[in-house]
Amino acid sequence: MILQAKNIALQLGSASILNQINLTLNDGELLGLIGPNGAGKTSLLRILAHLQKPSRGELQLNNKPVSHLDRKQLAQTIGYLAQGAPAHWPLHVRRLVELGRLPYLAPWSKLCDNDHRIVEQAMTMAEVSHLANRIVSTLSGGERMRVLIARLFATQPTIILADEPTAALDPYHQLHTMELLREHCDRGGSGVVVMHDLNIAARFCHRLLLLHHGEMVSEGSALHVLQPERLQQVYGISAQVLNNDSGLSVIAHSRAVNEQR
Repeated sequence: MILQAKNIALQLGSASILNQINLTLNDGELLGLIGPNGAGKTSLLRILAHLQKPSRGELQLNNKPVSHLDRKQLAQTIGYLAQGAPAHWPLHVRRLVELGRLPYLAPWSKLCDNDHRIVEQAMTMAEVSHLANRIVSTLSGGERMRVLIARLFATQPTIILADEPTAALDPYHQLHTMELLREHCDRGGSGVVVMHDLNIAARFCHRLLLLHHGEMVSEGSALHVLQPERLQQVYGISAQVLNNDSGLSVIAHSRAVNEQR
């Protein structure tokens, strides 16, 4: 499935949040949205998820307006993971992950054996099976995020939209989560992920899109986008970009650190 955002703009009051954004997400592709705080990344992701209506422009899926799709079809096709997604209800972990199957259920129907199998598989993928009988509100922030990732995979969406899915995770689970997203794309799905860690974004994403003040600054491979001059312009950091057999990596210092030297 090809997801396209055409000439997207978002105006909230007198503030211009996004301006003239054009984006195409292809099958098998993991796209990283990067940029400083307030660049418009979350707003763009919400528009792609059809949760925020743009002030101008159109969102299309396979060359058809997303607005023409029924809500059930859309929920089965696009999975959305919010930034720091809370879980306020005192649900058991297994029950929360089971909610990922709702787009496939008729009203008042129960999960079938296949649904339970998919839920178990999703919990195993996210490595939260041992938490199945815990109340979600008793979990740490990182554990809760992994449970929400399991719920996301339980939906079996074709397109995954994830807002900072690694922010609350330890280094192992950061890498494991990105491996899951990359494997999803390798199997023919696709995804857009908001990232702040430039090195993880460069390692796992096929393509990066750099936003600043709601504008597209650069789009393309990590090597093309993560240029030292561009990183200084957008992030205000002094960066050295290394490209060797281990892949591309960014070594950066804040402007304040450089001025102290």
